[in-house]
Amino acid sequence: MIRFHAADSCDEEHAMSAQEHPLGISFEFFPPNTDAGREKLMHTRDMLAERNPRFFSVTYGAGGSTQNRTIDTVNAVRQCGISTAPHLSCVGSEKAQLRDLLHSYRDQGIDNLVALRGDLPSGMGGVGELRYANELVEFIREETGNHFQVAVAAYPESHPQAPGFEADLQNFARKVNAGADLAITQYFFNADSYFHFVERARQLGVETPIVPGIMPITNYSKLARFSDACGAEIPRWIRKQLEAYGDDSESIAAFGEEVISRLCQRLLDGGAPGLHFYTLNQAAPTLKVVDNICSTR
Repeated sequence: MIRFHAADSCDEEHAMSAQEHPLGISFEFFPPNTDAGREKLMHTRDMLAERNPRFFSVTYGAGGSTQNRTIDTVNAVRQCGISTAPHLSCVGSEKAQLRDLLHSYRDQGIDNLVALRGDLPSGMGGVGELRYANELVEFIREETGNHFQVAVAAYPESHPQAPGFEADLQNFARKVNAGADLAITQYFFNADSYFHFVERARQLGVETPIVPGIMPITNYSKLARFSDACGAEIPRWIRKQLEAYGDDSESIAAFGEEVISRLCQRLLDGGAPGLHFYTLNQAAPTLKVVDNICSTR
């Protein structure tokens, strides 16, 4: 089974699985809630599996709001033979619930997780027994030892709820030191923010691989809404160009492909240990970017 590990881009000296893409790519899905959505996801999975990713990941709603769908989706996705990492969030969940879920994943042979704090869904009461991601990572280690390879989130442009960049950087170091094996960033469009974040993390003694999260650009209104909610800055020049295209979806897709391909190329040239794509359960936009950067390396 492919597990999280560090690998320099296209460096053949690193011990990499013959099944693994040389760029160390991975892909994120969300649990669909309709039969049509599930059928589409399986098609997307099959197309992306042809690129031999390190792993797939599947999102999970805070407080277990999509728990059953996450488990079902993980089991469906991993049938193709690619290691699949469920997201696990602690806000709104009790330890007993998390313990049962961890043991269930372990018994099913799942050995990768993405550990997150999560956001409390509207209308829910308490935050649960674990308030922060570092506490969740510690709990995972206490309950299951080193069975799971654990990834955590990183925010190059700072978490939107953090009091400041320095405080957020300290929080990141705290959850890595709790026992994380890998970090995956929130998506961004400014490569310098990633390189600055990595440099500062290394100064704090964090040696864990920090993989850039990549969001393909296909729809401006959705991208703007996502970005405003999660604190990912869309540079003014990108916003203005996307606004200028209006409803011209083909031009938006072509421009987005060029922008994201260049971003990925710069990240890999700068030493990023892989790329993690937020696919939104779509194959084509991500595949175009992956194939573009592969053709230049």
